[in-house]
Formats: sequence, structure tokens, C-alpha cells
Amino acid sequence: MPFQKVQPEKLSTSVVRQIEKLILRGILRPGERLPAERDLADRLGVSRPSLREAVAELQQDGLLTTRAGSGIYVADVLGSAFSPALIRLFGAHDEAVFDYLSFRRDMEGLAAERAARLGSDSDLKVIQAIFARMEAAQNRPNNVEEEARLDAQFHSAIIDASHNVVMLHMMRSMYDLLRQGVFYNRQVMFKQRTSRAALLDQHRAINTALQARDPAGARAAVEAHLDYVQGALEDQRRAERNEAIARQRLSRETGRDRSRG
Repeated sequence: MPFQKVQPEKLSTSVVRQIEKLILRGILRPGERLPAERDLADRLGVSRPSLREAVAELQQDGLLTTRAGSGIYVADVLGSAFSPALIRLFGAHDEAVFDYLSFRRDMEGLAAERAARLGSDSDLKVIQAIFARMEAAQNRPNNVEEEARLDAQFHSAIIDASHNVVMLHMMRSMYDLLRQGVFYNRQVMFKQRTSRAALLDQHRAINTALQARDPAGARAAVEAHLDYVQGALEDQRRAERNEAIARQRLSRETGRDRSRG
């Protein structure tokens, strides 16, 4: 018969499994500091030697890291799916920017559909709370940076609520490239009053569909939002090219005036 004796699990192994799951599910994030050793041992209900053994194993596996005089942190488990040379290429060519938006449209549409179906009530409350902060932020002047930050949090919360750990980590890595300004500057999208109002309305539509647990509506709202973002970026790129041409013309006319003088 294919039965084996059940082996008792060491306390340190139980700690390892719990922390691994928290990192896998995105609850503990890269760069996040763990509580102090005494506090963490109390929370887990284990001795400090058992905790040290678990931490050492997680460090060896590359999931935790120690900073001298600071504490224990979640390691940068995301890293990057792309080489530095490819990231530079992404930033230099519009083709990559619009392919990135197309990729986000597909993935985030799917995530919103899943979140409406599979997200817990707590997931939806998180999304609602972030959207409420987005509404409040727009009523405050000169708040472009905060609006961009909340926009990123809103989209990340939808990915979290989709409850697919592979999608979660992949999209966090993609968002990190966006945060670094590799593809485009999110804050630019919030500089114009008309764009800010339109973006908030789009996020409202996404949130409304999610709270109603309408999978098709949530996906359609995300796709419409990212279609708008792509159109706005195309307009921005066109305006930048037109301005460059206009400056060349102005420079030529200024030079003519000087030669006549």
C-alpha cells in the first residue's frame, strides 16, 4: 500500500512555508521590512532560534535579505524580465510603448474580469477605498504626482484581486518599468484638466463594474480606459513632433530677419 508514516514538521519549516506563501501571494512585497525578531517570533508563536533558522533558509533561497543595522527585508524577487539593453530600447521607440499598452489592455482586461468573478468582498473594498482617494485627490490643486501614484495603486489592486499569482508578479514587474519612466511618464496624463476628469470617469466606470461584480463590464471598462490612454499618448507624440517642426520654422524665420537687419 502506498502509505508512509507522517513526519512531524519542524517549527522553522512551518515558518518558512508561511512566509513563502505571503511573498508568493504578493502580501509581503519586495523591499518590505519584516518586524523585529522578538515581535515576529511572538506573532508566529515560535521561539527565536526557530525563527532564525527559518530566516536563514529563506535568505539562502534568495527570498529574504539582511541589511546591516536595519533588519530583515523581502528580497527583490521581481527583478526584471528584460535585460538593461532591451529596457533602453523600449524607452527609445514608440513601437514598444504602444505594444506595452496593448499587452496591458489584454492582461488587465482579463484581470478585471477575474476580479469581478473571483475577488473577495475585502478585495473590492480595497479597490473602492483607493478610488475614493482618487476622487479626493482630484479636488486638490497641483496634485498630479499623487493622482499618478493612486492610479498605479488602483490598477495594482485589480491585479491583486484577480488571484492569479503568476499574473500578479508579472504585472508588478511591468508596472515597475512604468514607474521608472521606461514607457511613458504617467504624470503627464494628469497635467490637463480635461484628461484628469476623463481618466477619473474611466476609473469610476471600472470600479462601478467591479463593485457590481460585472465581469464583462469590468473588462470593457478597462479596455476603454487603456484605449483612451493610447490615444492620448499618440496625440502627445504628434504634438511633440509638430512643435519640433514649428521650432525649426521659427528658427529659420528668425535667421532671415537677422540677415535682413
